[in-house]
Amino acid sequence: MAKRKVKRIKKVVKRSVRESVSKAAVSKNAASKKETPPVNLTQKDKKTLTSIVGLADSVAKTAKGGRAPNVDIPSRSLSNVRFNKTQKIVEMGGNKNKRELFNLSQAKSFMQTVLVGSGCKKLIEQGKTTSIRGLYYMLKHKIGQTKENTFEEQSDCDPIIEDVEVTLDSLREELHLYASNRGNMMGDITLIDNGVELNCSRVGRNGYSIPSIVEPEMVQFGKTKAKFILHVEKDTVFSRFVEDEFWKKHNCLLTHGSGQPPRGVRRLLNRMHKELKLPIYCLLDNDPWGYYIYSVIKQGSINLAYESQRMAIPAARFMGLRSKDYDRCGLSSSVQIKLSDTDKKRAKQIASYPWFENKKPWQKEIDIMISNDFKLEVEALISLDISYVTEEYVPTRLQDRDFLD
Repeated sequence: MAKRKVKRIKKVVKRSVRESVSKAAVSKNAASKKETPPVNLTQKDKKTLTSIVGLADSVAKTAKGGRAPNVDIPSRSLSNVRFNKTQKIVEMGGNKNKRELFNLSQAKSFMQTVLVGSGCKKLIEQGKTTSIRGLYYMLKHKIGQTKENTFEEQSDCDPIIEDVEVTLDSLREELHLYASNRGNMMGDITLIDNGVELNCSRVGRNGYSIPSIVEPEMVQFGKTKAKFILHVEKDTVFSRFVEDEFWKKHNCLLTHGSGQPPRGVRRLLNRMHKELKLPIYCLLDNDPWGYYIYSVIKQGSINLAYESQRMAIPAARFMGLRSKDYDRCGLSSSVQIKLSDTDKKRAKQIASYPWFENKKPWQKEIDIMISNDFKLEVEALISLDISYVTEEYVPTRLQDRDFLD
């Protein structure tokens, strides 16, 4: 039975290859008839193309040698992640997983990996970019005469893109891919975004929409007198700070990432911290998710450990909400949200992270939350006063330097 399935997969692969070659020939003939302006490739583009072609060549060489075509994918599991105590960031180890074409459980992911690499090569050569959603549709099609799709859902495509990133040692931006904008910044800072100069305090009531690609060649920093950056978890809290003009009164910049901050927001914070020497303070919910968001901003993501150098901010500080704020602020029982078993399990998991396990203040923080048996959202402070968070809570934390490291 297994042999028949392998033979069927081989037939599908051959059919798909023939189909791809045929399409490529048609495309090449069409291209020869239609003149297109030459694309000026950057040094990064040339380097990325070399990596993609090198990957393809290694697969072809293996096949010509009579061995099963395969790709070595660096493992992005927790077991292959270590905490660099010197730099205080999460780093990826050297473990790799072999992805083979003629392995029944790996055949589809192998083909998807090669397909994503091919799609990114095409984008670079054409001098164009697309969203990760766009790449999904660009690559999705039926395989030969079968009913099998290359990708069924975008959730099938996204992890393959990350696999290609880490395998090629190339960033998503270098593959000419971007994600949807999800995050804003408000405050008196001048930016040059793709050649356009703007001030983030004069671009509407929602501030500057932080793009997915914020590398120096796309976004440059101009003048600012801001003394720090306050990063809040959600756009609803961000709107309160904007409406109360907190950034004017306290001479700061405000950012949010709509929950877990996307890579563009984290990269922008990283650059502003390093290049403008601005401290980063995080106002997040008093729950495991808020703790995890802080962990990602500060030490980097376990899943994207290969990008920690560009995104992690070890000097970031957790401003709140804190477990002790229920009593300290005099909150009522109506704002309590009972912890689920999943919440408790996640909290204990976070407490065991190497970057938290030896920090007594964090161990105490998490213990109190579990002991309370409830979590708190920043919006709970509205029960005291609509502007309590902007006029009382944060100013007091800033004055007392009451942060968690």
